[in-house]
Amino acid sequence: MDDVDRQLLALLQEDASRSYAALGQAVGLSAGATHERVRKLRERGVIRRTTVDVDPAAIGRGVLAFVMVESTRWVGDSGERFAAVPEIQEAHVIAGSASVLLKVRTATTQQLQDVLRRVYAIEGVSGTQATVVLETFFERPVTP
Repeated sequence: MDDVDRQLLALLQEDASRSYAALGQAVGLSAGATHERVRKLRERGVIRRTTVDVDPAAIGRGVLAFVMVESTRWVGDSGERFAAVPEIQEAHVIAGSASVLLKVRTATTQQLQDVLRRVYAIEGVSGTQATVVLETFFERPVTP
């Protein structure tokens, strides 16, 4: 990966709807050469998907919580069980006193409580510690 690839990734992270012509103009390449570079980045798995950044509060998911999940046994192979809970945006196996870290978005704290009940139903889960976010200063994509 060279500097042009990094520039393309940064531009696509800002606005993935840009045309290949506009991207190419920004990095000094033709539209065709830009398309080819982006295609290769996809093939190599550098670009995993193209998506839309939605404001969670605008769609009724204004409560954000990070949940530390404690367990009585290894739950690192329970990813599908966590993924079955649609309010869980991310699930990470972690080192430390907890086993899994979850990022959860709901409309209300009552719905967050319901999510915690469903998490407790996952075999091996023995406890949770939820931290509700009051304000997000920023979220940023991975820097290429």
